[in-house]
Amino acid sequence: MKELVFMLADLWMIFAGFFYGWKFIRRYNNYLLGLEWMIVATSGSNFLVWSLLGGDPGSFLFDIAYFFDAFSRSVGITLILVMGLMHVTHRYKPTLAADIGAFALAIAAGLYLQQFRGHELHVGPATFYVIVNALTTLFLAYFARRLWKIRAKGLAIGAALATAAGTAIAVTYDFFPISGDDEYRTIFYTLALATWGTQLFVYFMSYRALHNHNVATGAEPSSNEQSVARA
Repeated sequence: MKELVFMLADLWMIFAGFFYGWKFIRRYNNYLLGLEWMIVATSGSNFLVWSLLGGDPGSFLFDIAYFFDAFSRSVGITLILVMGLMHVTHRYKPTLAADIGAFALAIAAGLYLQQFRGHELHVGPATFYVIVNALTTLFLAYFARRLWKIRAKGLAIGAALATAAGTAIAVTYDFFPISGDDEYRTIFYTLALATWGTQLFVYFMSYRALHNHNVATGAEPSSNEQSVARA
């Protein structure tokens, strides 16, 4: 039962990543969030296959899993997330060079942090992950406040709760192992995957609400008008 719940949590994150990532690209032309969502989904797919094949730490799938994990925890669901959400909070539209630079930085971080893999605690990288998550949480608190101000109170509460859960996972990840969990940390990863999938879903819905509000108030063109402009 525990393993089944774990797989369901992973499948939820995979679905949310691919489905809403594609919507970010197709509907809003937001490649930062769309690609990052899909990267998270790809990471979850790799993690699921690795787990089903026995979870061998010597497998190349584990190397891939660690890379994706470092990619998103360091830059993906921090800097790239903030840059992408700023499109609806500050009308920020990064250049192609900025998009490429953000993902190049994430790739470099993922490769560099590979050296700290292993079961032992590496305080430096673990602290770095918590700090960048905390900084991102500050922006997400502002993001939730913006939702509240446009009277999307349900989404504001949802975004705040999803962010709080994500922060709890970030702090627990390295520093506070769950008592009674197995050697594969099945309970922790079940909670983490369910939380991350929910964040992908809630942040998309919140982005949509702010986008629609901006369109209604004339602050930005509709998605259809943007498509015509690109054509």
